[in-house]
Amino acid sequence: MDLDRALIVIGGTPVTLLDIIVAAAIFALFLLIAAVVLSWRAQANRQAGLKRTVELEFRIAELSGALKSLVEQSQGSQIQLASALDERLEQASVRTGQSLNQLHERLAVIDAAQKNITALSSEMLTLKDILSNKQARGAYGQARMEAIIRDGLPNNAYAFQDTLSNGTRPDCLVSLPDSQIRLAIDAKFPLEAFNALKTARGENELRNAEARLRGDMLKHVKDIAEKYLLAGETHETAIMFVPSEAVYAELYERFEDVIQKAHRARVIIASPNVLMLLVQTLQAIFKDARMREQAGLIKVEVTRLLEDVARLKDRVGELQKHFGLAAAHLEKLGISAEKVTRRGLRIESLDLQQPETAVEVVRPKLIERN
Repeated sequence: MDLDRALIVIGGTPVTLLDIIVAAAIFALFLLIAAVVLSWRAQANRQAGLKRTVELEFRIAELSGALKSLVEQSQGSQIQLASALDERLEQASVRTGQSLNQLHERLAVIDAAQKNITALSSEMLTLKDILSNKQARGAYGQARMEAIIRDGLPNNAYAFQDTLSNGTRPDCLVSLPDSQIRLAIDAKFPLEAFNALKTARGENELRNAEARLRGDMLKHVKDIAEKYLLAGETHETAIMFVPSEAVYAELYERFEDVIQKAHRARVIIASPNVLMLLVQTLQAIFKDARMREQAGLIKVEVTRLLEDVARLKDRVGELQKHFGLAAAHLEKLGISAEKVTRRGLRIESLDLQQPETAVEVVRPKLIERN
């Protein structure tokens, strides 16, 4: 084969087969070098990729462990959080239950208080109705007076609505001890005049209300003095019971003339507290009277007691004598016992062995008489 023969002409330059072969060999070498380079680069890239893959797997394993640890921590935190929430909810439930119980108790107390207030309002309305009626008001004052008397005095010391010799009937008659004289007590309640005085507006209304209260009180004083002060039958002083401390205080504060006129008429105005003080004084009087009644019996009993004490003294003296004799006998017995004891000890210390030589016993001889 002719390698130097030109096969083609390129740009005026003949290209031989050798040139083509050389060019092909150079191109093949270039391709081989390129393939080697590419293979090396691919191998390097594969190693780098493998390294990166290993690193990535390691990172993924680390991330997986961290994620697992995070999940476990998260689960633990969720469990703790759930436990804490359950505990808080339980505490809140207990507190809520206690609060509800306390609320129910307070509501029950409020309900009871409301019922009491309702009942009290009803009673106040009833009391208002009672006090608005003159006759019922008198019965209310008499009831308060009777309660004070019953609580402080014995049953046989008073009588309610008893009739006097002139036909009048005071609310109460108290029997005084050691006397036939009785103390008259009558209840009066000038509520209308007192309310008019409290609600007065202006000078004219005030003067009219004062004049009304003064007139009512003086009329009551006059009635009591004329009806219940009977010589030889009732005490020289009567009691007008006013069942209101407010009315009593108002009288003593602003109506001194009424009080003085009542005293001159021998009528004492008494509030519930003053009547209680009077009842306590009467208790002391009744007690002294009972002591005087029992003075004779007490004297007899004391005399008998002294006689018993004298007999007791004599018997104690006799008993002391017996004790003295017994002590002397006991002392003598002690002396005898001591002597017997000493003799016994003396006998116990003797030597009771038989002697070697017999001792001739000399017997007494009888003397014959002619």
